[in-house]
Amino acid sequence: MAANTDHAPQPRAKRDMFSSRNIFILAAIGSAVGLGNIWRFPYVAYDNGGGAFIIPYLIALLCAGLPLLLFDYAIGHRYGGSAPLSFARVQKWMESVGWWQVLVCVIIGIYYAVIVAWALMYTIFSFNKAWESNAEGPGAFLFGDFLQLGDVGVSFDFVPGVLIPHALVWVAVFVIIALGVKRGIAAANIVFLPLLMIMFLALVVQSLFLPGAADGLNALFTPDWGALANPGVWAAAVGQIFFSLSIGFGIMVTYSSYLKRRSDLAGSGAVVGFANSSFEILAGIGVFAALGFMANAAGTGVEDVAGAGIGLAFVAFPTIISQAPFGELIGVLFFGSLLFAGLTSMISIIEVVVAGVRDKLNLTRLQATIAVVVPMAIISLLLFPTASGLYVLDVLDEFVNKFGILAGALVSVIGVAWVARRIPTLSRHLTSVSSIPAGRWWQILISVVVPLALTGILVSEVVTKISEPYGGGDYPTWFLGVFGWGMSALLVVLGIVLAMLPWPKAIRTTFDEQAADDEIRAVMEGWTDDKSPADPDSNPKYDLKETDA
Repeated sequence: MAANTDHAPQPRAKRDMFSSRNIFILAAIGSAVGLGNIWRFPYVAYDNGGGAFIIPYLIALLCAGLPLLLFDYAIGHRYGGSAPLSFARVQKWMESVGWWQVLVCVIIGIYYAVIVAWALMYTIFSFNKAWESNAEGPGAFLFGDFLQLGDVGVSFDFVPGVLIPHALVWVAVFVIIALGVKRGIAAANIVFLPLLMIMFLALVVQSLFLPGAADGLNALFTPDWGALANPGVWAAAVGQIFFSLSIGFGIMVTYSSYLKRRSDLAGSGAVVGFANSSFEILAGIGVFAALGFMANAAGTGVEDVAGAGIGLAFVAFPTIISQAPFGELIGVLFFGSLLFAGLTSMISIIEVVVAGVRDKLNLTRLQATIAVVVPMAIISLLLFPTASGLYVLDVLDEFVNKFGILAGALVSVIGVAWVARRIPTLSRHLTSVSSIPAGRWWQILISVVVPLALTGILVSEVVTKISEPYGGGDYPTWFLGVFGWGMSALLVVLGIVLAMLPWPKAIRTTFDEQAADDEIRAVMEGWTDDKSPADPDSNPKYDLKETDA
């Protein structure tokens, strides 16, 4: 018997989308697995209780990370747009939150590119251990020969050795984004993510056979159970999960808007969350096995060589590569892993901006890519491949990355949960399309636990920055004011201003929740085929009055 089509929703127009749920999962993992997984997690775990840190880490994943990941999925999948458009469809005022997240991605994108460029060059340097040309060691090579670091400030003394690979990174990102979701983003992750996994697994295996590797692993995994009584350890666990899952700044909202309606959101979130955490633990094993070798060779303790960030990647690892058997191979594997991890993450960051601009101006993908990537690349190339680029990068990363993402996520959760009161609606949406019900447990976690956790971390960061200026006095007050506090505040203001600009007539910010429920039910019961994600602009059924008036 034919289905009664009188009450079935109208079919939707085609929209960019992932060809399958598995491709979406691959892209989401590619976004989540970034530089922080490799150079941040191992030291955070080591510095916060070693093996005991796994307990707060897993609790943070289950109680804060995965609930917020599903929150982003539900927003993007249900409301079917970029971050600004999706939040505008929740309630009109929340469009500014979406633009805030887009602008955070703008800042992160312009400095992330130069780190990817460094990884590219160090992959090449690994073949002949180029840093050995400086007798003072890898640190002197990095800051002197390679970056040609000058005084703190804003300099336009360009460094050709950084400028050229930096430009190549932007060209690659432009091409991938311009090709679209299927031929660009999905295809890049299909290639880069397996390469990353293969190279990093090979690095871990090789590191485990280095002399002293066991000492490094003992230093990492020996539990300090007393650390569990320290609130700072729990805050560090929540912070690590939060920053490593690509949540809270529009990436997963954007990616989930490219999903078909018949998609297992909760199941996908679980796969992405545990895959990301598994890679972090694998990174910890590989990094600390290598640091154990470094300590063994230097005749010191692991605590004397352990570190995080740029120092770990571009100073400690070159030292290891120079001393280890088959060091050239270790170098290519390590820096190649950084390169591919950085590229997959950067693609997702830039896509957030392209999607927002494309929706707001009703542009084609190529037009939006040109409008976004070209000016971002120009700003990036003016600021970072210079003698002062590292200083600007460091302050922007510390302030905008932390405050922008933390505060933006906190406002979005409070706005959706307590102002718009859409959490029951999102819970119903998640449950209807997922293999794992997002019931009362998810509503409590996302409405209460996540806001409290984010507030705690945010307050702690603000108090720390106020009580002790970042950099311990190395940065002038004006420098921190402009690129730190000032930039963080400017993004909020710009987000509000962008939200005031009108939408094109072809784009509707109106949304009927009941019609959306009807459509989901129709798709899941087989009344209509499932060819595109939510797109109220293409369906007259959504041309209704604003529901949040």
